[in-house]
Amino acid sequence: MKLKPLKENKNIFIDDKGRLYTKNLVKGQKVYTEKVFKYNNEEYREWVLKKSKLSASIKKNIGLVPINEGDRVLYLGIAAGTTASHISDIIGNDGMIFGIDIAPRILRELVPIIYKRDNIIGLLNDSDKPDSYLHIVPKVDIVYQDVAQPHQIKIFLENIDYYLKNRGYGFLAVKARSINVAKDPKEIFKDVRKSLEDHSLNILKEVRLEPYHKDHAMFLIENK
Repeated sequence: MKLKPLKENKNIFIDDKGRLYTKNLVKGQKVYTEKVFKYNNEEYREWVLKKSKLSASIKKNIGLVPINEGDRVLYLGIAAGTTASHISDIIGNDGMIFGIDIAPRILRELVPIIYKRDNIIGLLNDSDKPDSYLHIVPKVDIVYQDVAQPHQIKIFLENIDYYLKNRGYGFLAVKARSINVAKDPKEIFKDVRKSLEDHSLNILKEVRLEPYHKDHAMFLIENK
């Protein structure tokens, strides 16, 4: 099996069967149920599509993946760190992820990961109160959000206003059923798009995440 870098991001790799990988920042460490293997004397971790909305969005042709070595990332809803670990691989030791989660039990699952990864800081905070971590989180290159709340758009926009640099990027994973279980997801995603545009954000791409994540979409935005 051979790997080659994605044209959209040289630190994400694809094999001849279309599976995605990142180069393991911590050799020997598995974060979840992903496969780990060696290729050309380097270790790679499979980025499982059904375990990560970001990898699913890449597979669904979101296009540009503007996450680079050395980037600072604010991750809202980091949970157990599945997706964050792959972002950690991409940004390397010169980058940093500030991971916010409100659930102590879930955040404890992150501890074994960040014990060996110096580029992730886990913060027990409420992403609905972005001013509560101003003393820790600086301006960032990326805001990534995966928060299943009815007001998840408001959370995203407020955190962008506080933390995202000009010309920075945001990934918003929208779970339609968390916003309104009775409304057609297409209409919800249309409403989300309008909210982002009304906030003067440049929407670079919107992709639906089926069949990997039902009733989900990923929005990639740029802060003007």
